[in-house]
Amino acid sequence: MRSWLVVVGVVGAVGLVGKVGNNPTAPTKPTAPTKPTTPTTYHLTKTNDSLYHLNDWPLPYPVYQFQTGDVDGDGHEDALVGVVKSTRFHPEQGRRLFIFKLVNGKARPLWLGSKLGATLIDFRFVDGRVRALETSATGRYAVSDYRWEDFGLRFERFIANPTDSITAFNIFRQ
Repeated sequence: MRSWLVVVGVVGAVGLVGKVGNNPTAPTKPTAPTKPTTPTTYHLTKTNDSLYHLNDWPLPYPVYQFQTGDVDGDGHEDALVGVVKSTRFHPEQGRRLFIFKLVNGKARPLWLGSKLGATLIDFRFVDGRVRALETSATGRYAVSDYRWEDFGLRFERFIANPTDSITAFNIFRQ
């Protein structure tokens, strides 16, 4: 069994100090969060070639990529998981991007994408954007940036389009 652990942040604890007023039997007064104490993590565990778990969330698909970053801009790390699967609207097997949030320490889907702009080859999280290496039906390549908007990723700009595979791969890796 193969497992990845990504520590992405910590949750602060609420301290209880001092009494309210002069009454020694009065309840304690909660204070502001103290220094972080409880780690918040994503665990990606491989059970076999087609079954992974992101924390408690089953991913019954092969995984080709796993990264973290604050995709939706809320100040908390999200998990970006690349899976290989078919979808209702795209029945051919292909690389897809799933984005998850942590809710009470549990991975929950934020976005389960069936397709970006073209056929997805790979992705990276760069400067608050999802950078995608894509290819078209004509065999040309593009490197594109996508940014979170309300419920999903919105195309922002081409870094390179159209181009050949070598140029696209080199630009994508920068």
